[in-house]
Amino acid sequence: MQISVVLSAAVLSAALTLSETAAAQRPAAPRPQGPPPTAEKAAPIDLTGYWVSIVTEDWRWRMLTAPHGDYASVPLNAAGKKLADTFDPSRYGPVWTTQIDCRAYGAGGLMRMPERAHITWDSPETLMIQTDWGEQTRRLYFRKSDMPQSGPTAQGDSFAVWRRPQLSNGQGAFGRPGPPLPGGSLYVVTDHLSAGWLRRNGVPYGTQTHMQEWFRVFDDPTGKHWFDVTTRIDDPEYLAAPFITSSDFREESDGSKWSPHPCKQ
Repeated sequence: MQISVVLSAAVLSAALTLSETAAAQRPAAPRPQGPPPTAEKAAPIDLTGYWVSIVTEDWRWRMLTAPHGDYASVPLNAAGKKLADTFDPSRYGPVWTTQIDCRAYGAGGLMRMPERAHITWDSPETLMIQTDWGEQTRRLYFRKSDMPQSGPTAQGDSFAVWRRPQLSNGQGAFGRPGPPLPGGSLYVVTDHLSAGWLRRNGVPYGTQTHMQEWFRVFDDPTGKHWFDVTTRIDDPEYLAAPFITSSDFREESDGSKWSPHPCKQ
């Protein structure tokens, strides 16, 4: 019995020695060389190009100026309803082709408007979204050091992060993970917003608004290229609960249909 134990110990010692020798001879993993790639180079999806919003839901609130007091499905609190009820429809036309108040084109409502979007890289670390209707410009900063240190603005300060396929557009926002997104997605957080409208008939959001967005791209069965943006608005001033929407944009071949129209200040 003692001989067996001694032999087993000797075999184990020899195996450990061989393993340590092999590990010592194994070449070390190469260390990354140079700085990390820019946000543009690291992008798992491509959002650049010309896009047109496709309105297939909420037509009465997106394509038309809804009647005074029509804020159905928006979880306004008492203060929000009181402010929405001050909207004067006589100042605005009934259809989306009429110039409307710039408050409808703040970041909180911009991506829900019927419009075209032109997305480009303003710099290797900043993605820019321009819209023809309302003539708005949003900048999504991948480096917080690049973000302007200014007061509240219509488009606020937006910080962007690429998310890889193993992360979902529901993670961290709705309290549970969702399914993986093929190719990845773009997650954007926006703060420092000036007061604006969630809808063109004066449904408000305030200066304490915190906005989250998830952008993803996909192809439909005909091969057309789209992006979808899910938006969550949290506003303790005028909302009793988060306001969540999803908007779709289809890619266009060029900017030939781009038609700038300013909003009313």
